[in-house]
Amino acid sequence: MEKHRVNDDILRFPELGKKLIVNLEIVNLESVDGRERFHLDMASSYIKLSKFTFQNRARTIVILARLDIDGAPHRNPDDTEIPGTHLHLFREGYADKWAYPVPPELFMDLSDRWTTLQDFMKYCNITKPPEFDRGLFS
Repeated sequence: MEKHRVNDDILRFPELGKKLIVNLEIVNLESVDGRERFHLDMASSYIKLSKFTFQNRARTIVILARLDIDGAPHRNPDDTEIPGTHLHLFREGYADKWAYPVPPELFMDLSDRWTTLQDFMKYCNITKPPEFDRGLFS
């Protein structure tokens, strides 16, 4: 489903070790017809600087997609293990319990957080993305 920003607020792209979670009071994405609301979350690690997470949620708690970069390996319900960088996708009956290898043709440079954010928003069909202030270190 196509997603648009709700307003023209400028959000600060999270620096290392910080989070940006837009909560119910400040919903930042919605469907074209305005009926569905979505959230875009981002978090980075203080300890492991290469670790980063991008997440797209619907209805506040339903994780549609989550990209975990340089985190711990993930074990799927069928007992297969996916390496530290992986993509979680919603799956009926399992929520976000399944992870998949990251498609390299869709995510061009996982070491560049800004580029990865752009790729993730495109992957999630965010066609009018929020405005970000990249700050000094992104």
